[in-house]
Amino acid sequence: MSRLTQRSADDMTEAQRAQFEQMAKGRTLRADGSLGGPFDALILNPEMGRRIVALGDTLRFRTGIGRRFVELAILVTGQFWQAQFEWYAHEPMAREAGVPEDVIQAIKVGDEPTFADPRDAACYRFCTAMHRDHQVDDATYQSALEHFGEQGLTELIGVSGLYTMVSMTLNTFRIGLPDGAQPPFPT
Repeated sequence: MSRLTQRSADDMTEAQRAQFEQMAKGRTLRADGSLGGPFDALILNPEMGRRIVALGDTLRFRTGIGRRFVELAILVTGQFWQAQFEWYAHEPMAREAGVPEDVIQAIKVGDEPTFADPRDAACYRFCTAMHRDHQVDDATYQSALEHFGEQGLTELIGVSGLYTMVSMTLNTFRIGLPDGAQPPFPT
């Protein structure tokens, strides 16, 4: 059960309503009229929500590393935080972006995948080290640097940081999955 108070348009300030309407463009509203995911929380502070959504759009669609590695970083982050909704939303996106199924399933259960692509391995190990160790050792850094360059590492850090915040929001407010969806992680 979500902890987040359900708000109607009448319960929102003018700025919140405007942000809701902006975020609703291109999204399918839930049966109860909410946005779902982290978005309902993001309308509470419309300026913050606007900036976070813009940052998310930049990191998901306008990076030098490409969607495959963005989605791989999001999966690592979602698994680390055991963020049910985050994983639910991004597992199909990762698959569509070319992350191999065996890699997705290994990450989901907390195992290190066997990688066919050294870029997948570098991305996974870099992002995992940031979450697990709170720093990146020299060998992991060098491998990721060789595959993604400094700009790419900055983008991976940004994706991991943004989706940490998203995962924390989802977990704190206990944002549920759509009706009928199976939780990806044990509850």
